[in-house]
Amino acid sequence: MIVVGSIFMILGIVDPLEGSLLILPASGMVLFGTFLDKNRRSLFRYWRFIFIMIAVGVGALFGWSAVGGFGPGAHSWWWGLTVLPYPIGWILGFANIISGSVEFLKRKTATKRDK
Repeated sequence: MIVVGSIFMILGIVDPLEGSLLILPASGMVLFGTFLDKNRRSLFRYWRFIFIMIAVGVGALFGWSAVGGFGPGAHSWWWGLTVLPYPIGWILGFANIISGSVEFLKRKTATKRDK
């Protein structure tokens, strides 16, 4: 689940608005995968934070899109800060995916050398 969710999180960034419909459930999959994997249980709290950030940001993104968005004649650009948890959560998740992949590859090569 962690690998599939990670792949979908990366694919969803191609279009951040429509991709959010892929990124939010994908981050939920990674969260659930960290919950189930006893070796990665320490990441559960971290991914819970990432999932909440993405969910809040995506909710704000769709909420503001529904009421007309930002800019002249609409809401102030400052209200766009409410969407900021979405990209921050995605970046934190992506950094965690990269660091987890590097750690996995290091362990795999170390195991091959030991044999």
